[in-house]
Amino acid sequence: MGTRRKARELVLQACYAFEFSGNPQLQVLEAIILSSGEKPIVVTFAASLYRKATDHAEEVDSMIKKWAANWEFSRIAIIDRILLRMAICEFMHFEDIPPKVSIDEAIEIAKLYSTENSGRFINGLLDAILAHLEKQGTLKKAGRGLNDGQHK
Repeated sequence: MGTRRKARELVLQACYAFEFSGNPQLQVLEAIILSSGEKPIVVTFAASLYRKATDHAEEVDSMIKKWAANWEFSRIAIIDRILLRMAICEFMHFEDIPPKVSIDEAIEIAKLYSTENSGRFINGLLDAILAHLEKQGTLKKAGRGLNDGQHK
């Protein structure tokens, strides 16, 4: 398993714990990510993604609600909601991660931890949100595997 995949799985666990425990963000970060015993590269990425996913949850959830108009938000599987939040935060706040990687990772993790139909659901929503962000010009990506801000 790659370091970023392991980090994303830690973030999924931490976001799930944060959602249901009522514990402060920092307490969950320390308990699940910082004390995981993982390599520093895993912990650093996981901590950053966790903070972004929890800090921007309200903003990202409004995007999910808009693009999942035919779905009652509270009925979307919690794992799917968290994976959507994570991927959208990667779109918006991690310039070095190609959107296709964020989508593929969310789908693969959903296949392991969520429902049978989660992969297709997540793929469809993330594709629509990504297209919207690109159309708005708010998607800023740079680095290897990226083409002047446009995903491949």
